[in-house]
Amino acid sequence: MWQFFHKLGSPRWFYGIANRFMPWFLVIGLALTLTGIVWGLAFAPKDYLQGNSYRIIFIHVPTAFLAQSVYVMMAVAAVVTLVWRMKLADVFVKSVAPVGAVLTFLALFTGAVWGKPTWGTWWIWDARLTSMLILLFLYFGVIALAAAISDEKSSARAVAVLVLVGVVNIPIIQYSVEWWNTLHQPSTFKLTEKPTMPVEMWLPLLLVVLGLYLLFGWLACYRVQTEILWRERRTQWVKSLIQPRGVA
Repeated sequence: MWQFFHKLGSPRWFYGIANRFMPWFLVIGLALTLTGIVWGLAFAPKDYLQGNSYRIIFIHVPTAFLAQSVYVMMAVAAVVTLVWRMKLADVFVKSVAPVGAVLTFLALFTGAVWGKPTWGTWWIWDARLTSMLILLFLYFGVIALAAAISDEKSSARAVAVLVLVGVVNIPIIQYSVEWWNTLHQPSTFKLTEKPTMPVEMWLPLLLVVLGLYLLFGWLACYRVQTEILWRERRTQWVKSLIQPRGVA
């Protein structure tokens, strides 16, 4: 286990192992996501209260779920950065922060689209909505801080501290509907509890969630690989990757 952990900190080793998994992540992720979305939007039954407007959950719930998960992953990588000083952990944080920001924006936007017919308004300073907006600002803060500090070591430490400070917002998002009286409904989908929806609704939702996680895995590997090539561009192993065949 520890041997694998230390190997994971090697940019060259990670670059090679990522190449093996990325095609699988992409193909299976696309298949699951498209199947779930088509099933949910075209074939799942209407909700007895919300009618067809509920179908936005097949985009809103997976993006909101993944947006929070990405930040938790960043927090774990931030601990690795501060404790074990692994450069790859810092690369991961800075590579996936823009992805997390896009996911959070999509969750907020689709939530607003859902909220209009459900609550009669695009936005309200509800506890769940406000804490998700704070998550978006945290992602922006990580991106801005990473770009503002040129020294890699100082940047890695500063970004890691900011990520760990901001992770307190994740349980607030999760339990906001239980701690406060809010308009936002309780979580539609929980992995630890039996779904309250019929199988025709929750199964396509589960497919989209799993598919998006795999697509995130592919995109994260791609972005991390790109950053590795830039940081390691002067090393021999990277030069051998980009060297044209037949050139000594």
